[in-house]
Amino acid sequence: MKLKYDRITVMNRLIAIRSEKDIPLEYQNTPVGLLLEYHNLGRELDDYSNAQMLISMCMDNRKSIRVPENFAYILRAGGGNLRYSEFKVSYAISLGGVRYIVLIGHNNCGMVDLLPKKEQFVKGLVAGAGWSRLAAEKHFDKYVEMFEIKDAIGFVVSEAKRLKVKYPKIEVVPLMFQLEDKLLYAIKES
Repeated sequence: MKLKYDRITVMNRLIAIRSEKDIPLEYQNTPVGLLLEYHNLGRELDDYSNAQMLISMCMDNRKSIRVPENFAYILRAGGGNLRYSEFKVSYAISLGGVRYIVLIGHNNCGMVDLLPKKEQFVKGLVAGAGWSRLAAEKHFDKYVEMFEIKDAIGFVVSEAKRLKVKYPKIEVVPLMFQLEDKLLYAIKES
């Protein structure tokens, strides 16, 4: 079953952060609150010698976040998916000392509903990478279930819950990036 959300439904699940008072209480006075202040509110960038958090975000080239140098480890992968980067997550926690993970999804994510994009994907590998059609089809079929997500909000919320179980002492927070205004939004978890 495909999950489609109209803009009103999506925006009803998101909390706009346009002032310090909009930051949810549980994020205030934490690295998550600072991230929201740096990116959305233009807070002056502080100096850091150690990472305060790990940020996972999509590899999509249409988005970037404003944070100080040394503030965060940042992993980028399709959909912000950390399922195949857990050793890197463990590194940031064990050797980097981070106690916060922020998962940033975004609207209009290319990893949503990949199956209908198969033909375009295959043609792109054939034309752009010199693959045979058969090799490109096998490649798509092998990985599509691993990387396809049904909806960006649902994915970052479920991935946050999964990581909270795996790393119970770590605060894991799902956020959304809206391409239209380039801002981060908190998510009303249901």
